[in-house]
Amino acid sequence: MSIDSSEIEKIAWLARLSLNEDDIPASKADMSKILDLVEQMNTIDTGGIEPLAHPMDIRARLRADEVTETDQRAHFQKNAPATEDGHYLVPKVIE
Repeated sequence: MSIDSSEIEKIAWLARLSLNEDDIPASKADMSKILDLVEQMNTIDTGGIEPLAHPMDIRARLRADEVTETDQRAHFQKNAPATEDGHYLVPKVIE
């Protein structure tokens, strides 16, 4: 697929890339190769292929949902300047 210099400059501007005039021909060639590859991939018939979330059939190892620590709220709230009914009190910032 052919792409012109103005499109390369627009893409560079959208991507917030600084591109020198000397870099435009190389970028143009690289972008054309990428777009040719995408066109080639679009011609492949994928009608009978089921989409995958991951290319490997891997199952997540899950651990049992068990409590491993004791409740330490009172211990942690000893350092707080102000608490009430198990909640941290903070200064009011919205009137």
